[in-house]
Amino acid sequence: MTLKLGVIGTGAIGQEHIRRITNTLSGAKIVAVTDVNAENANAVIENEKLDAKFYEDGHALINAAEVDAVIVTSWGPTHEEFVLASIAAGKPVFCEKPLATTAEGCKRIVEAEVAFGKPLVQVGYMRRYDQGYRALKNVIDNGKVGEPLMVHCAHRNPTVPSSYTGDMAIVDTFIHEIDVLRWLLNDDYVSVQVVAPRKTSNALEHLQDPLIVLLETEKGVRIDGEIFVNCQYGYDIQCQVVGETGTANLPEPSSVILRSEAKLSTEILVDWKQRFIESYDVELQDWINSTLKGEVNGPTAWDGYAAAVTADACLEAKQTGKIVPISMPERPDFYNKSGALVNS
Repeated sequence: MTLKLGVIGTGAIGQEHIRRITNTLSGAKIVAVTDVNAENANAVIENEKLDAKFYEDGHALINAAEVDAVIVTSWGPTHEEFVLASIAAGKPVFCEKPLATTAEGCKRIVEAEVAFGKPLVQVGYMRRYDQGYRALKNVIDNGKVGEPLMVHCAHRNPTVPSSYTGDMAIVDTFIHEIDVLRWLLNDDYVSVQVVAPRKTSNALEHLQDPLIVLLETEKGVRIDGEIFVNCQYGYDIQCQVVGETGTANLPEPSSVILRSEAKLSTEILVDWKQRFIESYDVELQDWINSTLKGEVNGPTAWDGYAAAVTADACLEAKQTGKIVPISMPERPDFYNKSGALVNS
């Protein structure tokens, strides 16, 4: 069986997903496309030589008889609307982050999915599919460093554009750590504090950079997360778990060791897309395979909600400088039954 997909949003990430589904992955084909920019959407259909129909809006695409499942890669504030419409139509939906722009929006999606009675939603937190993070989780789950006590992590970008705001450090950048660390530790957060070290001279006037996010989990694990988006030297993702009997580090991306010009060196990536490009392939292939089986095995709507609640608390902590409690309701049994591979 071939899964027939409709894609809402043909910007950069939408085009990348269309290309990988068409040229790299198996088990699915793009049959419908829409975007607020009709010219752009039709150009994608032509350039990728898709046997796909252009739809005037996302709702028409979702309700099209030929569409089995939906991929939402449109502007973030539209995600909630299209995910809710997909649930109402009974169609599986893969939504790039954010699931919704507010925790309340995510909660509405959770409630709609539970009311429908079947898992339909997966959120695009691709780090859970990264080979390095999976290896690190395997070490933790198998007790090779004992019970985790502390986590040290960093998310560094060489530069960011002038349109990058202070809140984006949390909701666009650190949101990936919020999700993947919760998954790594199989633990929820209970409090957060955000502190600002000395500001780098390379940051624009409106932006405090770097930041340090201090999280505490239900089990008492302490996490310090560095966000440094003008580090200049490259795109660098670091994570170290300190356990009772040892430490475990996220592996560095594969690179060639050079002995040249009296130096021993390796290259550091500067493009985040290159760092996680294979993760996107694994993520979408797993979603296709799971959807064909009628399952959701990746990050769920509940995971999207948990990330949004945590991000809101981080933003409050960033503004106030205080330790802010993070209060999550009990996870519905509905989500305890779904997702065996990478779901928390």
